[in-house]
Amino acid sequence: MGLLVTLVLGLFVLLGAGIVFLTKNNDKFIQFSISLAFGVILMLIFADLLPEAYETIGSGNLIYNVFYIIIGASIGFLLLKILDYFVPDHEDNPSTHLDDDRNLKHIGLVASIALVIHNIVEGMAIYLLVTSDIKAGLLACIGVGLHNIPLGMVIASTFYKANHSKRNTIFIILGISLSTFVGGLFIFLFHLSNIIRLLESISLVITIGMLFYILIMELLPKILYHQDRKITVLGIALGIFMLVITLFL
Repeated sequence: MGLLVTLVLGLFVLLGAGIVFLTKNNDKFIQFSISLAFGVILMLIFADLLPEAYETIGSGNLIYNVFYIIIGASIGFLLLKILDYFVPDHEDNPSTHLDDDRNLKHIGLVASIALVIHNIVEGMAIYLLVTSDIKAGLLACIGVGLHNIPLGMVIASTFYKANHSKRNTIFIILGISLSTFVGGLFIFLFHLSNIIRLLESISLVITIGMLFYILIMELLPKILYHQDRKITVLGIALGIFMLVITLFL
C-alpha cells in the first residue's frame, strides 16, 4: 500500500505538466508559472520545510537546531551552485529568444534536481506514514501532491518552451514524478526505518538550501526581468495561497 501511495503521489507532478499542455504556452503563461512557483517555493521553505526540519532534528537545543539548519542549507545552496557548471549556460537578463530558451532550460534543470531530492525524501516519509496510519498517510499524500502541481507546471513549461518537444518534456516529467516512488522503494528494499529520521533531517536542510538557491539565483531574476507586474503579483499570490491550503490538509 505504501509503495502504491508514493507512486500516485508522483502523478501530481504529471498533473501540473498536463495543465501546461492544455493551455497556450506563451510568454505570459511562462511568466505566470514562474511567479506561481516562486510563491509556492517561498511558502514551502518558511511554512513547511523549516518547521519540519527543526522538528525532525529534535535536539531540544535552539542554537544547535539553527546551526544544523544553516550548515545543511549552505551545503545545499553550494551544491546547486557547483551543479550550475554542469548544466547549459544561461543569462540572468536574456536579450534574445535563444538566450531566453537557454535560461528557461537551466531553471528547469536546476529546479528538477532539487525537486527530485525533495520528492525522494517525501516518498520515504509518506511510505512510513502510510504503513503506520493509512488515513494520515493519504491526507499527507494529498497535501504534498497539491504543492507539487505548480512545481510540475513550471518545470514542464520551462522545458517545453526551451526544447519545443512535448515528447521530451513528458519523458523528463515522468522521470521526476517517479522520484517519490524511488524514496518509498528505498525504504522498502533496504529496511532503513531505524535511521529514517537522520536521513530525513539531513535531506530536508539540504533541500532548503537548494530551494533558496532556486528562489534567489534562478526565479527572482526572471521575475524582475518581466514587465507585466500584475501577472507576477497574481502568480506569486496564487502560489502562496495554494501552499497555505495544503498546510490545512
